[in-house]
Amino acid sequence: MIVGAPVAGCSDTNFVGRPDLQLVEGDVLPAPTREDLTVPSRPYVIGPSDQLVIDVYGLPELSRALTVDLSGQIALPLAGQIGASGLTATELSDVIAKRLSQGFVRDPRVTVGIAVAANQIVTVDGAVSQPGAYPVVGRMSLLRVIARASGTTEFARETHVVVFRRSGGREYATLYDLRAIRLGMYRDPEIYTNDVIVVGESRARRVFKDVLASSALITTPLVALIR
Repeated sequence: MIVGAPVAGCSDTNFVGRPDLQLVEGDVLPAPTREDLTVPSRPYVIGPSDQLVIDVYGLPELSRALTVDLSGQIALPLAGQIGASGLTATELSDVIAKRLSQGFVRDPRVTVGIAVAANQIVTVDGAVSQPGAYPVVGRMSLLRVIARASGTTEFARETHVVVFRRSGGREYATLYDLRAIRLGMYRDPEIYTNDVIVVGESRARRVFKDVLASSALITTPLVALIR
């Protein structure tokens, strides 16, 4: 019996092996609502090499375009050196306004725009057609990022795709099976800035070597803390 298929000749609308799936009436896929089409925003965190546009209302001599240096700093007249890395545009606006008010600018109104987001990238390596670093645009999922790398190669082992991520000072690795995601067995995971995705290479195999000894479908992501 095929996992994920309803039982033949049975009125039960549940799927064998997938109690979370249930048949619904009709044969037409519902259209997305307005809320479904709106991607929830994710705060952008400024980093080195990002290009900013800073506007101080009514003071064009203080307004300018600049690039965050490699140490995460920017420099403005009357405001001095400011650590921009790790702040959102709104937070940086507040910091600049506070500095300017201390420098005898009365009630400064500051806006910060991100002209070029050079800091937000994800790295795709291994058995993909075009390995490399790709910009993170809005919310991105594993399948979408691999598609940006022009997909997996002909002989790629899609059974083991590992996402490496640093969180809270620790490095994690999570094993995914692209086949299971495409079958809808679990959600296509969200990918974040600085994630490293490795498709079917030795580094991925070393982390999960015991699991990967079998070619069985991995029906749930496996998370490992790298010591």
